[in-house]
Amino acid sequence: MAEISAKLVKQLRDQTGAGMMDCKKALAESDGDLVKATEWLRQKGIASAEKKAGRTAAEGSVGSYIHTGARVGVLLEVNCETDFVARGEVFQGLVSDLAMQIAACPNVEFVSTADIPPEVSARESAIELGRDDLGNKPEAMKQKIVEGRVAKRLKELALMDQPYIKDSSLTVAELVKQVAGTLGENIQVRRFTRYTLGEGIEVEKADFAAEVAAMTA
Repeated sequence: MAEISAKLVKQLRDQTGAGMMDCKKALAESDGDLVKATEWLRQKGIASAEKKAGRTAAEGSVGSYIHTGARVGVLLEVNCETDFVARGEVFQGLVSDLAMQIAACPNVEFVSTADIPPEVSARESAIELGRDDLGNKPEAMKQKIVEGRVAKRLKELALMDQPYIKDSSLTVAELVKQVAGTLGENIQVRRFTRYTLGEGIEVEKADFAAEVAAMTA
């Protein structure tokens, strides 16, 4: 595989308007060939999706998903630019797939890493800094290890960084960009809520052996 330089990634980004990580992936998939990488981005709809990302998306849909057994439920809002697209089969399919994705990812709490509050990052950093395996390492190395671990942890909390459950070669972010490119509109996942039956309720555990012993005493 050809080495993908930062200069090459920037060149593809300047040509297509696609995001840095998408450009890097396109070049990796195309063995460093700019023309093929550009075609790859066009096929995925990513380049056109990036160009539309700054446009206002105030229409859309609130979708829901209830898992079999009715123990897990999801509500989410996905935005697009027009009511026409919002009512379409492709957009509604995306909303349904995203709701199912959230139901399948119990650790996901935020739409993207950009939405994660600073206090959450600080808490994760404090946890990692306190781990025993970092005790004897130089301070500079320790900080790099902590940064890497925290970045990985924050991605685990973000919906857009999750592998898509129907095609693990895609992230959720890439899925949304593909659909945006297909529909020709800016599409944004705005917010979601995941409900788990009984979550947060303290249930008193009965000691049946003690009860039986008391009754027979």
